[in-house]
Amino acid sequence: MKTLISILAVSALASFVSCNYGYKPDISTTASPKGTNVFLPDSASIAASYKIPKWFEDAKFGIFIHWGVYSVPSFTSEWYARWMYKEGSPTYKFHVENYGPLTEFGYKDFIPMFKGENFNPREWAEIFKESGAQYVVPVAEHHDGFAMYKSTFNKWNSVDMGPKRDVIGELKKAITAQGLHFGLSSHRCENAWFYEYGMDTPSDVQDMSISLYGERLHEPEGKGMTPYCGKYEGSNEKSRKEFLLHTYELIDQYQPELIWFDWTVGKYPFQPTFYKFMAYYYNNALDWGKEVVVNTKFGYGDNIQVFDIERGKSDRIRKHSWQTDTSIGKISWCYNPKEENKTPDHIIDDFVDIVSKNGNLLLNVGPKPDGTITDEQKNVLKEIGKWLKVNGEAIYGSRPWVIPGEGENKGTAGYMTDNEKTEYTAQDIRFTTRDNNVYAISLAWGDEVLIKTFAEKHLKDVKIENVEMLGSYGKLNYELTPEGLKVKFPKNKPTDYAHVLRIKLSGTVVSNPVIDKYQDKVVSTVRIMQHGNHPESVTAKSSVGDNVIKQDIEIAPQTLVEKEFIHLTSNADAPYELKIE
Repeated sequence: MKTLISILAVSALASFVSCNYGYKPDISTTASPKGTNVFLPDSASIAASYKIPKWFEDAKFGIFIHWGVYSVPSFTSEWYARWMYKEGSPTYKFHVENYGPLTEFGYKDFIPMFKGENFNPREWAEIFKESGAQYVVPVAEHHDGFAMYKSTFNKWNSVDMGPKRDVIGELKKAITAQGLHFGLSSHRCENAWFYEYGMDTPSDVQDMSISLYGERLHEPEGKGMTPYCGKYEGSNEKSRKEFLLHTYELIDQYQPELIWFDWTVGKYPFQPTFYKFMAYYYNNALDWGKEVVVNTKFGYGDNIQVFDIERGKSDRIRKHSWQTDTSIGKISWCYNPKEENKTPDHIIDDFVDIVSKNGNLLLNVGPKPDGTITDEQKNVLKEIGKWLKVNGEAIYGSRPWVIPGEGENKGTAGYMTDNEKTEYTAQDIRFTTRDNNVYAISLAWGDEVLIKTFAEKHLKDVKIENVEMLGSYGKLNYELTPEGLKVKFPKNKPTDYAHVLRIKLSGTVVSNPVIDKYQDKVVSTVRIMQHGNHPESVTAKSSVGDNVIKQDIEIAPQTLVEKEFIHLTSNADAPYELKIE
């Protein structure tokens, strides 16, 4: 019986496809429409041919946009459509008080109210360009199931309903006209379980003819990236097939350079489907002559996609490029009239910390239902843009240095931690490198700083050739001492936020080791950069008690190397020592 229902469901879906616009993707294959099939749907095949694009590694800063039907009630967050059906929740109470019983006014009834009458994609793109962002990622379809584009497979879309406009298509045209990279996000797979509470509460969700409300799945499926996410339901065969139809359509119709996903795609039952999507996307990108990015939160190797941390940062330099997605607003991703927005100082400090660890910042705005961005969020973007005009040299195209930073205040790290602003001092410094320069970014103003990473124990034949503060034209007083590089700040601040010292040098700088202890081993990671014009050879001796590893390391001119020493030992607490000769 289950098999028959599944066949009927797929048949019904196929007939729906065949009567709309004539678009019929073949989701049984990963080959592009031109027949390109270099990438196959498994991690090994993808890893053999995929490389994270240089444009993404250089870009550092992107804009996320959450705008949709959920912007209309503008209460709590973009999860309004889920919580309005949870009897007793604040959203449920708000909805019943303001719109009436759920049997008479469901989420679908907000769609005619979502008009976007003042939506101006060119104005948005100009704002994003001024902010210094290099790529833009609007939400193409959120958990609520409303598509912000012309969809063959989803009648609940912004062309046929609501604004009566192809929002994604118009944004792509405006964004690329500004010379920015265009991406999009799809949360289609979350739609399968998003409306489940409506099945327990008298509501229009119980009308199974309303496809907007998805599969109404109740049962958890697969582990999540955290216990919090693991409790949410996953997918079924029908929702996974719909996911492929929707994402193949987005790929074919809009050719995005980046596609961002939430967590459901990482759950094991979804992974074979997602590998198929990735192979299809990457094969198409070869035909387009573009290098593309996929963002996920867990479940896939960092060498075949870009790892994303929601509202949080990494605690260390990561080998592969990664990304923080966060919002200007602390409460919601979409518009909320009671929003508490982060300050430019808060965001710029986090941004610098992210870049110092090999990450990008994807910063969200939540436009109003009418399609305008609030003045407060526009001002935050303008301030970031002003700062980048002065200090972008230390950000765009930069790479992490031997260490990400120094100072007493490490800042927050981990999933859902960045609403709290860290109060930094001038001695809290983050580093990047570009064109053989070191950029020491002080996260607060002061009279002078002592950069301890330049203490003589970390240096070999180092000479400081010059130190300047970006945006300041006066000569700085500096001195290389045994304790570090002492730099006197200029009299006036060049900007209102983090302050960048550009350090020109030659010679070799060695990091403190990063130590990771396990039950049966100790792993020590050391980063060394040769800033000179000639090759350098050093000998590293890594010791955990009596367990010693000695290695000769050759370093090309103006090159950074990272070496990992794996000590197999049951005594992880034995004294550790690193010597560089």
